[in-house]
Amino acid sequence: MNLPNKISLCRILLIPLFVFFYLATFIPYGKLVAMLLFAIACFTDYLDGHIARSRNLVTNLGKFLDSIADKVLIMAGIILLVAVPISANGGSGAEPAIFPTYVGAVVGIIILGREFIISALRQIAAAKNVILAADIYGKIKAVFQFVTLIYYFAYAFVVEEFYYAIKGTANTVLCLIGYVLLAATVILTLVSAGKYLVSNKKVFRDEK
Repeated sequence: MNLPNKISLCRILLIPLFVFFYLATFIPYGKLVAMLLFAIACFTDYLDGHIARSRNLVTNLGKFLDSIADKVLIMAGIILLVAVPISANGGSGAEPAIFPTYVGAVVGIIILGREFIISALRQIAAAKNVILAADIYGKIKAVFQFVTLIYYFAYAFVVEEFYYAIKGTANTVLCLIGYVLLAATVILTLVSAGKYLVSNKKVFRDEK
């Protein structure tokens, strides 16, 4: 197993760690630790790809690990932010970081749907011995997804530890920033999917 593959594997192993710290309310600043672990996992996505390309270490195993790691990382982050309530300074009446809940649910469905569609397209292409390379739109989409989720992990930490210090206008501004990031992420997710499908529409043609 080469270095990029080991880095991809480390990203997979970081997923249960950041999930644990996000859920472990008994650990001081657990959500901050979760955010940092998630950010490190996101950085390894760039790192393994850069090393693999620069050192010509691209392998089928690496493509598999990288794809699985990215999808599970993103979906684990969204599920936590949508489904797990956060309590202001340990109080009651908690809401998840992404609220209303249906907003996060819609975003998660769009992101997951995009990944299923692209994965299915690549399977069809592979059956025809056609290699579909990633495009710039997909990379930009991934960056926005990572940035948006890191922001919400940071927001969850701030709300849980310092809610009464940001209550009011400051919290409203933070929520608006989050919604803007979510909107940009959804738009880029849809655009990247559309561009990828249009650019590779030849894959759908039946061979005669």
